[in-house]
Amino acid sequence: MHDDPTVLLRKQLIWLALATVAGGIALLVNLEALREYAYVLAAGSAVLLLLVLIPGIGVEVNGARRWMDFGFMRLQVSEIGKLGLLFAMAHYLACHRRDLDHPVKGYLMPCSILAVICGLIILEPDFGTAFLCGAVGGCMLFLAGVRLKFLIPTALAALTLFSVAVYYDPVRLQRITSFLDVEGNRSDSAYQLWQGILAFGAGGLNGVGLGAGRQQMSFLPEAHTDFIFAIVGEELGFVFTAGVVVLFMTLFFIGVLQLKRAPNLYQYLLVMGALLFVTCQALINIGVVTGCLPTKGMSLPFISYGGSNLVFMFTLTGIILNGFRSWELPALRGQRDL
Repeated sequence: MHDDPTVLLRKQLIWLALATVAGGIALLVNLEALREYAYVLAAGSAVLLLLVLIPGIGVEVNGARRWMDFGFMRLQVSEIGKLGLLFAMAHYLACHRRDLDHPVKGYLMPCSILAVICGLIILEPDFGTAFLCGAVGGCMLFLAGVRLKFLIPTALAALTLFSVAVYYDPVRLQRITSFLDVEGNRSDSAYQLWQGILAFGAGGLNGVGLGAGRQQMSFLPEAHTDFIFAIVGEELGFVFTAGVVVLFMTLFFIGVLQLKRAPNLYQYLLVMGALLFVTCQALINIGVVTGCLPTKGMSLPFISYGGSNLVFMFTLTGIILNGFRSWELPALRGQRDL
């Protein structure tokens, strides 16, 4: 893949350093102080999502225009969109928590924020990330208390539009049909998924050994990014892959248990949204690689190669830990408005 076998490692170490700084800032910053910048962040991310669609500004890779190239680094703009969505939704729903029965203030306005971010991501196109943002945003609406009489019709309409868009997109429709008949399409459209399944089969219970896997020898496309979980399964085995799943689920459930200490709805939704982004993305990636979901290019948090998502995941982790840490402070006790 590269003449220098260490090039990806060196790049990832640089991204890891940036991610550590971003996570540290997210851990130490005052979450309440960020509220006044929530809409600015959302608007800025929307502008970037628009700019990336312009030829010459956005970089097109495999038919999708998702990246901005700054020479020394390439940024996936949808990661900033996720962050803008998270802060804007948490802030708006907390500010209007007494208006959630109102069809405009409590429903149409927050849905508009969600629709703008998701719509711009779909235009890249990136259906998987748009679906993830829609799912997390929908959960935040539900947890804030928006009425099901608003949410259910909206969810059904969104799924219908999403299905129609997939149906009229030959590439994504082929991913669905290949997913339904993996063995029959194993030599062409389902080749990547089939090789991933073979990797799990070869790994067995304990794996073939770190670095001894066959699939890292370019048999499996995108082995270092979208399908890294298959490499983990082949080289380290079922026990280790099960441990990865358990770690993600443990993070989620411990986080949910800690949420009862949140001082207000804003911080509750902010941390819950961060937890959902991390764990849902992990479960989608694992579901794709194991053949439980149609193929979609989405990285495995903290493990896949890739800089933008690593920085985003460290930032989310910093937000989560920031909440847990600050909720212990005496100044926040007695100020709960949940």
